[in-house]
Amino acid sequence: MIGKKTKDVGSLAAIGRPRAFDLDEALDSALTVFWRKGYDGTSISDLTEAMGINPPSLYAAFGNKEKLFRKALDRYAEGRAGYWNRALEAPTARSMVEELLRGTADFLTDKDNPPGCMFVQGALCCGEETDTIRRELNARREAGEVAIRERLKRAKAEGELPADANPSDLARYVGMLLEGMSVQAAAGASRAELRRIVDMALRTWPAR
Repeated sequence: MIGKKTKDVGSLAAIGRPRAFDLDEALDSALTVFWRKGYDGTSISDLTEAMGINPPSLYAAFGNKEKLFRKALDRYAEGRAGYWNRALEAPTARSMVEELLRGTADFLTDKDNPPGCMFVQGALCCGEETDTIRRELNARREAGEVAIRERLKRAKAEGELPADANPSDLARYVGMLLEGMSVQAAAGASRAELRRIVDMALRTWPAR
């Protein structure tokens, strides 16, 4: 009984011991690794080295690799939510698209970030064994397209877009532009190059 009591006290002490690392900083480090290497290309050792922790600490704080990746995706979405939210609240459909495209061009080429979009690049790098991750990434991208489509539907109902404009097609067009810009940024396209593509796309935007 004495031995058991000593073991219990030791377990309680371990449980009550504060973590020796900052969870937010560790998550930011994991986000950067996933962003650069993708889910499949990232190993546990890559993560622990970047986060400055050992595997048991990673599992205790974040669960497994997949759970950590999903938390990193949430973190990523929060980081880009600023310009997305501002764009969706723009007074006109055209200004919404302009803010979204220009904000994306700047975000994708920010020197403090890995190049490209984590949602797009991550899905491209997923293998068959990580199909659940690919579906998660696709669903998050599709949610963005749905938000754009709903905004364009409202614009058409309010008479801002031509009568023959198709909000679904326009939303898909914008989504393809955003994904294409991500692939180009990941391949080394500069901010100036992406902005020229944005200018070209805006010149073709339908108007009444």
